[in-house]
Amino acid sequence: MSVAGIDRVFERRLAALVNSGERGVLRGGRKGIEKESLRVTPQGRIAPTPHPAALGSALTNGHITTDYSEALLELITPAFTETWQLLQCLVDLHEFVYKHIGDELVWATSMPCALDGDASIPIAEYGRSNIGRMKHVYRRGLGLRYGRVMQAIAGVHFNYSFPERFWPVLQEAWQSRTGGQDFVDEAYFALLRNFRRHGWLILYLFGASPAVCRSFFKGRPMAKGLEELDPHTLYGPYATSLRMSDLGYRNSSQADFSVSVNSLDDYTRDLESLVFTRSPDYARFGVVVDGEWRQLNDSVLQIENEYYSFIRPKRTARSGERPTRALRRAGVEYVELRSLDVSAFDPVGVNQNKMRFLEAFAALCVLKDSPPIQRSEEHPLDGNHVRVAREGRRPGLALDLDARPQPLAAWAAQLLDEMRGLCEILDEGDPARPYAAALEAQRLKLDDVELTASARMLRELRESGESFFRFALRMSAGHKQYFLDLHPPNPETMASFAEEAAESLEAQRRIESADRMSFEEFVAAWYQR
Repeated sequence: MSVAGIDRVFERRLAALVNSGERGVLRGGRKGIEKESLRVTPQGRIAPTPHPAALGSALTNGHITTDYSEALLELITPAFTETWQLLQCLVDLHEFVYKHIGDELVWATSMPCALDGDASIPIAEYGRSNIGRMKHVYRRGLGLRYGRVMQAIAGVHFNYSFPERFWPVLQEAWQSRTGGQDFVDEAYFALLRNFRRHGWLILYLFGASPAVCRSFFKGRPMAKGLEELDPHTLYGPYATSLRMSDLGYRNSSQADFSVSVNSLDDYTRDLESLVFTRSPDYARFGVVVDGEWRQLNDSVLQIENEYYSFIRPKRTARSGERPTRALRRAGVEYVELRSLDVSAFDPVGVNQNKMRFLEAFAALCVLKDSPPIQRSEEHPLDGNHVRVAREGRRPGLALDLDARPQPLAAWAAQLLDEMRGLCEILDEGDPARPYAAALEAQRLKLDDVELTASARMLRELRESGESFFRFALRMSAGHKQYFLDLHPPNPETMASFAEEAAESLEAQRRIESADRMSFEEFVAAWYQR
């Protein structure tokens, strides 16, 4: 792979798409968002209140749930074919949430509010059913293994699947003899490999967590490489996304994991191996101690989703089905891009330009040449992500490309150049050319690093004299006022959310009354499935 050279494979495949006769062959891909945010008090402390019953059951509500903490909201949209529909759904969900959280706020950034150590973060509760208890015990295990504070970090996940009419055209462009779901799986794993190679670009362009409240480190050593902006704020001078760095999701506990994305078989094999391989470090916590469950098992991973990757292949699972089993049963349905920070500069944490860019970037990753990644390549590739997260705005920063230093700016420029033709295909029939406009907005960030969200946040902190905490609290209050000042919410939409919330509470009661086995039997059966 050479940035200086031309990717002939990509050029040939792009030409095949253009010449296919399928107008807008990339239009109509399905996209959804999962957006996490802490509920906080008006003073900026993590909310001690239970998940509001008016929002429904965190166990069974498909649109409003919780992640690690009882206070960590997760809003999940359906899949849409247009980004404006997706954005409108996020607006509607936020309006519904604000109707039912009283004077509380939804925290506006990925890095959390003022914390008072692990004990200040309540673990999410999901009721007394076996599956509800399992979700809670899993989170207890995460707290023991990595600390609760890390679990209070929030992110935005972009779910994407290509339109069905794209696959036969891509198969022809690839000149592949594989067909059907086998080809779809092959293509999605090519995307996964190229995201591992090039996904650092997302952190440079959209990283929005260069600073953190000093309370994040209460009771534990401060991370190396951070400087003091003020007595209450620590920051990385060139950081883009501390969330995606080694002090966030890419923590040292998982730095040596090796999960191949060379094929669906390799991926599921490696993940399942980690779920069934005992860890001496985690065994010291115990699994059941004095009758109390501390974690689901003492393996390297309790379940597959404990593995923190930048991107995941996904398949909607059946009830009680493990993620790897779902993938083996029916193949990849969509991918989950997990690198986006919650943006303080967008009331819903994300905007249409980002989503359009990610859609085009996914197309780039599936069209570019994507040879298998050798084990020896994994650490350097993942290291590029961490380096950009920690110091992506450093002038002259070089990344590892085929064991040679490659300037980030040159590599990024080539990727954006290659995306131009893809954005033209995505803009087919739309005179506004929104995908080209989204691409151009990112190109400007290569010319002027001060246009990145991470630089903008640090500039605002310096100019205002605010601490990170005060800045995030002000933005959170401003977002709440923004939603309160909007035109009255659509009454039909609000009624639909309320009905779903009520139905989810009843669904949880049905699940709880239907349990017929002990929790121990349930957990054992889960791993045997």
